[in-house]
Amino acid sequence: MLLQINHLYFSHSEERRLFHNLNLKLEEGKIIALAGESGCGKSTLLNLIYGLLDWQNGEIIFNGKPTYGPKKNIVPGESDMKLVAQNYDLMPYSTVAENVGKFLSNINLEDKKEKVQELLKVVGLEDYADVLPKYLSGGQQQRVAIARALSVMPKLLLLDEPFSNLDFSRKIELREKLFNFVKEKNISLIISTHEIQEVMPWLDQIIVLQDGRLIQNDDPEETYNSPYNEYVAKLFGEVNVFSDEERAAWNLAKKFWYPNEIKISDFKSQSTKLAEVLESRFAGNHFWNRISVDDKRLIVYSNKKLENTVEIEF
Repeated sequence: MLLQINHLYFSHSEERRLFHNLNLKLEEGKIIALAGESGCGKSTLLNLIYGLLDWQNGEIIFNGKPTYGPKKNIVPGESDMKLVAQNYDLMPYSTVAENVGKFLSNINLEDKKEKVQELLKVVGLEDYADVLPKYLSGGQQQRVAIARALSVMPKLLLLDEPFSNLDFSRKIELREKLFNFVKEKNISLIISTHEIQEVMPWLDQIIVLQDGRLIQNDDPEETYNSPYNEYVAKLFGEVNVFSDEERAAWNLAKKFWYPNEIKISDFKSQSTKLAEVLESRFAGNHFWNRISVDDKRLIVYSNKKLENTVEIEF
C-alpha cells in the first residue's frame, strides 16, 4: 500500500472542523481523483498528505513510513512525493527550461537537456523553453510547474485542480499526455477536481468528499452508476432525482437518472410516459430538453429537436 490515512482529525480552528476520523488507503500506480464541491476539503487533504499542515490526531503513512507536518519537518514536504498547488512557485528570472530542470542533476548536461525537452513535450510547452514565466499565461505557468514536479519521477504526484486555468483544447491535449506519462512511468497520481467527467476515462478510483467527510470511494463506473447521494450524482453534471414515492409510482429501479438515460420513444406502449416539451435547445452533440411528466420537470437529451409532446421511457 503506497499511502494510508488512519483516523485522521484536522480542523482549521475550533469552530471549523474539517476531517473527523478520516480513513483512506491508496495503492501504488493508480490514478485517483479527489472530487467534490469547492470547500469540501480537497486542497486541504493534499496539503496534509504532503506535510504542509499539522493535524490534530491520526497518522499518514507514505511508502511504509509515517509523514509529519511542519512542526516536525524543518523542510516542508516529503521525499518521493511532489505537490503542484494552485500557486506555482516558479523562479521568475529563470527560463521555462531552467524551471523544469531545477531538481535535475548537472553532472550530464546533455541528459538533463533531453529530459527537460521530454517533459516540456508532455505539457505541450516545447516552444517556450527559453521564455521567462512572467510572459506566460496562468495555464502555461501551471504546466511548467507540473513538468518540474515530474522531473524527479516521484512515487506520488499530487495535483490541485491542474486543468483549472486551461482552455478546453489545451485541457484535452494535456490530460491525455499527462495521464499516459504517469502510467508509463508507474507514478501514482492524486488529482483534485470539481470537473470529474473530464478526467473520468483515465481514473482508477474516485474519492468523493463532502464537508470534510469521505462519502464514496469506488471505481469510476460504480461511482457513476450507483452514486451514494444526490451530491455525488451531481458531480457528473445534470441529474434527475426521484423521491421514494415517485419511484414506487413510476416503477423505477433507481433514484438518480442522468439525462442521457431517459430515452425518447417513437412508439407509445405500456412502458412509456407522455411528456410535454417545455424547451428544446441545441447543445452540440445532442439537444438539451426540459420536459414535464405528471407535473414533474425533467432534463433529457435527444439526438433531434423535440416539439409539443413525446413518449419517454426509463
